[in-house]
Amino acid sequence: MSWDFFSKGRGVAALSSLILAAGAAFAEPQHGIAMYGAPELPPDFDSLPYVNADAPKGGEIVLGNTGGFDSLNPFVRKGTAPWQLAHFTHETLMGRSWDEPFALYGLLAESIEVPDDRSWVEFTLREEAQFSDGTPVTVEDVIFSFDLLGSEGHPRYHGLRKQIESIEQTGPRSLRMTFDSDNRELALLAGMRPILSKAQWEGKDFANAPLDAVPLGTGPYVISDYQAGRQVTLTRNPDYWGTDVPFRRGTHNYDEIKIDFYGDANVLFEAFKAGQISAVREFNAETWATQYDFPAITRGEIVKSTFPHSKPSGMTGFVMNTRRAPFDDWRVRDAMISAFNFEYINETLTGGALPRITSYFSNSDLAMRDGPATGQVFDLLNEYADTLPPGTIDGYALPVADGSARNRAGIRRALQQLSAAGFEAEGGTMQRADGTPLTFTILLSKGSRENLAIAELYGRALSRLGIEVQIETVDDAQFVARQNEYDFDMTYFRRSLSLSPGTEQRFYWGSEAADLPGTRNLMGVKSPAVDAMIDRMLLARETSEFVAATRALDRILTAGRYVVPFWQFDEGLIAHDARMAYPDTIPLYGDGPNYMPEVWWWKPAE
Repeated sequence: MSWDFFSKGRGVAALSSLILAAGAAFAEPQHGIAMYGAPELPPDFDSLPYVNADAPKGGEIVLGNTGGFDSLNPFVRKGTAPWQLAHFTHETLMGRSWDEPFALYGLLAESIEVPDDRSWVEFTLREEAQFSDGTPVTVEDVIFSFDLLGSEGHPRYHGLRKQIESIEQTGPRSLRMTFDSDNRELALLAGMRPILSKAQWEGKDFANAPLDAVPLGTGPYVISDYQAGRQVTLTRNPDYWGTDVPFRRGTHNYDEIKIDFYGDANVLFEAFKAGQISAVREFNAETWATQYDFPAITRGEIVKSTFPHSKPSGMTGFVMNTRRAPFDDWRVRDAMISAFNFEYINETLTGGALPRITSYFSNSDLAMRDGPATGQVFDLLNEYADTLPPGTIDGYALPVADGSARNRAGIRRALQQLSAAGFEAEGGTMQRADGTPLTFTILLSKGSRENLAIAELYGRALSRLGIEVQIETVDDAQFVARQNEYDFDMTYFRRSLSLSPGTEQRFYWGSEAADLPGTRNLMGVKSPAVDAMIDRMLLARETSEFVAATRALDRILTAGRYVVPFWQFDEGLIAHDARMAYPDTIPLYGDGPNYMPEVWWWKPAE
C-alpha cells in the first residue's frame, strides 16, 4: 500500500511537471497584456487611439492646485507632494491604455510574458530606457524599486510586494517575478509600479528624505525649479529616451508645465479668470452654467469643453468613521443618510443638473441591480447572509425626498433609526441613554467651497434632529494627514473606480487595511464578506464571474451605509486657454487626472 501510494505520487508529480512545462512553453513575450483576453492594439500599433500622433511640441501652460506641498516625493506617506509628479516625472514597466477596461502596453519594458495561470510574470527592459540623468534603467533598478517601495514607500505599494514570492534576473535586461497567491491581476499590477534609481536611494532614508531630495525619474518631464509650498516647474526633457515608443507617441507635448498653488478654490478660480492659469476642471454643473461668463470667455480666449465617459460613478460624499461611536452602528449611519436632503441640496447647488450616485459602481454594468439579489450574486452573498448589512440580499436603495426644504419623511425615518439605536430627543437635543448629547464634526479642506456649502445645508437638517454638527476646515496638508490617521468623525470622501476593479479594492475597503494608517479604507470596513467578494473578483476566470462578484461587493458596500452619497458626473468639464488643443477621439474613460495635459498640445501661432 505504501509503495503503491508513492508510485502514484511520483506519477502525479511527473504529470504536474509536464503540465507546468507545457504552460511555460506556451508562454511567450507579448507587446501588451489585458485582464481578460488579449489587448486590443496589435504589436505594430503606431500610437494610442485617442492621441494625435503628429501633435506639435512646444508651448507653456500653467495649472493650479489648492493648498501647498512640503514634499516632492509622491511615493511615500510622509508629507504632501504635487499629485501631478507621479504622472509626468516617473514611469512604469507598462503603460495603461484608457480606451480599454484594463490593458497595458510596453513602456520601460519592451515585452511582458506570463503563463496561462499568471503565476509569474517576466519583463524585458528596453535597451534605450534611461533616467533623466542619462543613466540606463537596469534590472537591478527594477528589483530595488519593488523592494524599496514595498517596505519604505507609501502603504499602497506594500500589498503587491507581499504577494511576490521572488524576483530574479533572468537575462541582461529581463527579470521574473513569481507570485505566492492565485490572483490574475498581479502581473498587471507589477507592470504599473514606478521605477526608481538604485544609485540615488541605496543606503538613504527614502521615507523621510528632505524636500530637496527630488526622486530621479525616467519620465518626459523633470523638475527644473520649485518654490517650497508655492510653485513647481516641470520642463520637458529634450533628451527624453521614450519619444519614439508607440505608447508615448503624440503625448507630453508642452515644453513647460508650471503648477501654482493657491489657498483655496475661490482664489484659484479668480486667478484663472485673470489669465494666470491655463486650464481648470469644474465639478459643479451650476457653476459651469452660470459663472463661466467672464470677459475672457466672451472674447473667445477661454473655451469650455466637455468629455463624456463610460466609467463607474465611484463614490463621492461624506464618509462616516465606523471606528468611532456612534457611526459604528449601521442604524445611526442609516439615519445620517435619511437626514441628507439630496434632492433639495442638489437643486440648490447644481440646479438639479446632476443625478445621484446610487451605488459604488453605478453608471456601469458592474453596478448592483435593483431589488433582491439573484443568480450568481445571490449565491455569493448567501454564504455570508448572517454577517451582511440589512438590505444586502433583499434589496437596498437610497431614500428619495420630495424636494422640499423640510424633508419630513427623511427626518421621520432618521428619528426612528436613532431611537432604535438608543438615542432620544430631550429638550431639543438628541441624547444617548446616559444623557450625553449626540454631536460630531465634519472635517473638510479649506479649498472646497462646494463641500462647505453642502455641509452647511446638511448641518441645518441635522439640527432639526437635535444633533449638533461642527464643521472644521483645515489646510490641504492637515486634511491629508488627518485622513491618513483616521482622525475624523465624518469627512469628505471621493473614490474613483474603474471598469476593472481589482487588488486596489483591498486597499480601499479590505479588513487588513482598516487599521493600517494611510490606506483608502476611511470608513474602517471590516467585513469577511467584503474580503471574500474581492477575492472572488481576483480569482475570476470568466467575465460573468467577475461581474457577479463586483455586483455582490457593490451591494455590501452600499447597504453598509458608510457614505452619504452626493451626485455623479457623467462627463468631464474643462475650461481652458483657446490655444490648448486636444484630439477628436475621447477615450473610454473620458477625462482623467492626467488626460489634460498628457495628450493635449499647444496650437501653433497662426
